[in-house]
Amino acid sequence: MKQSEKFGDDMKKFLERMLLQYRELIVYAICGVLTTIVNYAIYFACTKLFSVHYLVSNVIAWVFSVIFAYLVNKIYVFASLDWSRRKLLKEIWQFAAARIFSGVAETLMLLVLVDMMGFRDSVIKIIAGILVIVMNYLFSKWVIFKKA
Repeated sequence: MKQSEKFGDDMKKFLERMLLQYRELIVYAICGVLTTIVNYAIYFACTKLFSVHYLVSNVIAWVFSVIFAYLVNKIYVFASLDWSRRKLLKEIWQFAAARIFSGVAETLMLLVLVDMMGFRDSVIKIIAGILVIVMNYLFSKWVIFKKA
């Protein structure tokens, strides 16, 4: 076997191990990016196309992104396959509560940093979004979709 073939095989094995070990985090990151795109697309459409106030736009974008996030997190990230009414209501309640908390935190960041300190809303929206993604993963992993 040539050295380059051995390297290729070793690299393939390494990537397979990494994907298995970090699958949940990788899929969460992908779904988080998609959720963020949904959030930003709706936010910027509201503010730039329809001239809706940035705080109202943020709430509208938040509602749509939370619905999207719940579905992709339940199905793809944490593989919560229990669709019983009891489990579904518990997950939805916890997911909504966690997202309300992070949504309020994001809105307060916008209010303080844009209205009171004069930073550009688009920059603060991106920074706040990163913090919200981390917060939401921790809530989902340790509380909402926690394995028994």
